[in-house]
Amino acid sequence: MSEDLPLHFRSALPEDAKAIRTLVCAAYAKWVPVIGREPKPMRADYEHAVRKHDFALLCIGEEIAGLIETMTRDDHLWIENVAVSPAHQRMGLGRRLLKHAEEIARQSGLSKLSLLTNADFEANVALYEKVEYGVALREPFMEGTILYMSKSLEDDAQSTPWND
Repeated sequence: MSEDLPLHFRSALPEDAKAIRTLVCAAYAKWVPVIGREPKPMRADYEHAVRKHDFALLCIGEEIAGLIETMTRDDHLWIENVAVSPAHQRMGLGRRLLKHAEEIARQSGLSKLSLLTNADFEANVALYEKVEYGVALREPFMEGTILYMSKSLEDDAQSTPWND
């Protein structure tokens, strides 16, 4: 698990946009054969996104190992993107990024997090469900299905999905 790694978070800077794009494209590449096209995060304008959204970069030394892109809404924290470098997947970093988003939400006085994902991204859906996100809505999208998922932090005090 990731506790053994010298990890730290930092906010993204405009000059990180190219590295963010590279990481996101590498992380999402495995889904291209599954859905038959590049997922939307692979086509995003990260130079614009870094200026408009909050990015927490999870780093090992100077290397960006993962990221979470969020936006504060009136009643929830929206998670626009979670990505972990393929070299660092299956090490608990996705969970760590999601836990960091919970901390951001709490610091912002929010008790709910929301995101969307492609239903065909089965490993991602399983992770979100394991850390207590529920499906709020299913919607057809480009010959597939988008899942809108959310998590309430209100009854979360005794929950420990991060520790397994």
